[in-house]
Amino acid sequence: MTYCIGIALDTGLVFCSDSRTNAGIDQVSTYSKMHAFGIDDDRQFVLLSAGNLATTQSVVHQLRHDIRVTAERSLMTVASLADAADYVGEISIKRQARYLDGGHASFDPKVSFVFGGQIRGEAPGIFLIYPEGNYITTSRDHPFLQIGDSKYGKPILDRMITPATGIDEAAKCAIVSMDSTVRSNLGVGPPIELRVYETDTFAPGRYLKFDEDDAYLHQLARSWNQRLIEAFAALPDVDWHRV
Repeated sequence: MTYCIGIALDTGLVFCSDSRTNAGIDQVSTYSKMHAFGIDDDRQFVLLSAGNLATTQSVVHQLRHDIRVTAERSLMTVASLADAADYVGEISIKRQARYLDGGHASFDPKVSFVFGGQIRGEAPGIFLIYPEGNYITTSRDHPFLQIGDSKYGKPILDRMITPATGIDEAAKCAIVSMDSTVRSNLGVGPPIELRVYETDTFAPGRYLKFDEDDAYLHQLARSWNQRLIEAFAALPDVDWHRV
């Protein structure tokens, strides 16, 4: 399973992803689901992935290949973020089609992406690219997008995140959202990757990777769990004598 988050703020973008791709009784596999691309002082992109690993790796390989061979169309040549999202969606469709084998594939090749960044001359943005290649973007009323198992980590994002949220607060909220998902779904797990891009910097931004034994992750999880217990204990009791 997978859980990835992209948050669009007035001051920048926050991306967070887990790395677990297989969690069985006798095997746990991890692969990074966060991929960064960019040219300093011109454009920066982050791609988060959910779905079939082979398709994801094929898409990322094609994106990097087109950049490496200076193809006419690549993430380094597109004119806008929307054009970049279209380009990623088109590659995704083609790669999925290759695995379908005439519509009779023995596995599901579908993938979805959270894709965001900034190109000089326009504002930062984040898109959710569906397996069909189409996409949606964030809004003032809904400033975050999720892929994978989103249900456990969504409540804190709904309560805490607005476009005006500070970028460091949003980063902390993303990690708490991830912790809530890890706690409830064994298919989601560390390493946890976190990347923050600040508006108009056109640099890769700040990046952290938290392994399973990371002290901060354990401290945050314990603190969040204790605060929830304390908040629940402080709630008013049910009034069984209501008229």
